[in-house]
Amino acid sequence: MAYVDHAFSISDEDIMMESSYVVHNRPPVKEIALAVALLVFGVVGIVLGVVMTYNRAGGDRAHGIFFAILGAVLFLPGFYYTRIAYYAYKGYTGFSFANIPAV
Repeated sequence: MAYVDHAFSISDEDIMMESSYVVHNRPPVKEIALAVALLVFGVVGIVLGVVMTYNRAGGDRAHGIFFAILGAVLFLPGFYYTRIAYYAYKGYTGFSFANIPAV
C-alpha cells in the first residue's frame, strides 16, 4: 500500500469556500508624486541646459549639455510613469495603477 500525504491535498470544501474579494485600485500617491517631480525637474533641466548652451554659461557649452542630458535622464521615467498614472486615472484599457512600481 502506497503512502499518501493528505496534508497538502485540496478538498471540495477548499474549492467551494467563498470569501469576499475586494480590489483596491487606489492611486499610489507617493509614486505618482515622484513621477511628476521627475517630469518637472526633467523639463526644467532640459530648458535650463538649452539656455546655458546657447549663452555659453561657464565659458563653454559643456555645462549646458550636461544639464540637458541630466534633464533628459530625469524626464524619461517621469513622463513614462506620469502617462501610465494619467491613463489609469482616465480608465483606459490596459492601464492600471498596479503598473507603477512601489517606491
